[in-house]
Amino acid sequence: MKNILLFTFSLILFPLFIFSQKEGKIITDYGKTYEVKKPDFKTDKENELKAVFDIGRTFKDSSKVNPLFNTAARYLNMHADAGIALEKLKVALVIHGSAANDILIDSEYKAKYGINNPNTKLIADLSKKGVQIILCGQTAAYRKILKENTLPEVQYALSAMTALVQLQNKNYRLINF
Repeated sequence: MKNILLFTFSLILFPLFIFSQKEGKIITDYGKTYEVKKPDFKTDKENELKAVFDIGRTFKDSSKVNPLFNTAARYLNMHADAGIALEKLKVALVIHGSAANDILIDSEYKAKYGINNPNTKLIADLSKKGVQIILCGQTAAYRKILKENTLPEVQYALSAMTALVQLQNKNYRLINF
């Protein structure tokens, strides 16, 4: 019986040890990653990796970080774990649609959802590591979001389309969900 119990626990716990997430090197509180040992498709460590995340939606649970913002943190962390220097990682978030609510200052977020904005720290952490946080000016105007009501890291663009095209013209690769 003891051996059966030990075997059962090892079946349950073993995958947790093999596939456990680890804290990131760049954005430590967000963007946990999994180690991939000996990938067949090798990661280019010499060239810049430029990515623009097209983020146009939020999720139902307003008490949690927008998972699409967290993906940008994971992008930075997993590439740092793979040996790519932060200087070679160029990232931008282009925010529009309902995701615009996720970059509101706490007082505005609280007026909408009754709580402080859970995205505030992640946005600040991303910005400190050089990530551009860009809001669609058309979305802001349509939703009546004033610049002073958004987090200080946010840059306004004429439109999300404009920002996406300009960044792609600078060889940023589009990541769309």
